[in-house]
Amino acid sequence: MKNCLVVDDSRVMRTVARRIFEELQFAIGEAEDGMGALDACREKMPVLIFLDWDLPSMPAVEFVKSLRGQQNGKQPVILFATTENDAGEIAHALAAGANDFIMKPFDRASLRAKLAEIAA
Repeated sequence: MKNCLVVDDSRVMRTVARRIFEELQFAIGEAEDGMGALDACREKMPVLIFLDWDLPSMPAVEFVKSLRGQQNGKQPVILFATTENDAGEIAHALAAGANDFIMKPFDRASLRAKLAEIAA
């Protein structure tokens, strides 16, 4: 089973994402901030990281840069979730090393479609 790390400071959002990813046959880990996510990745590098763009303690872009600099850090697909529709911010995240983004609010169908798009 593939593993996914869901990173969001909102417990509600982590729960929603967890349920969708479990339906998609992922084993799930969770972190509520960038530092916790880095620790989780050091323990076990996930195949997929579902990353909230607005995180406490460490901006998501810094998390991405830090992860990509680690051993095996280039392997996970990073899909960030955002309410930000500013093309410059999205471009900044992609330039930092995120693979793609999805707009909040998301649902099972949009997340499934986005994952299929990334895998293609």
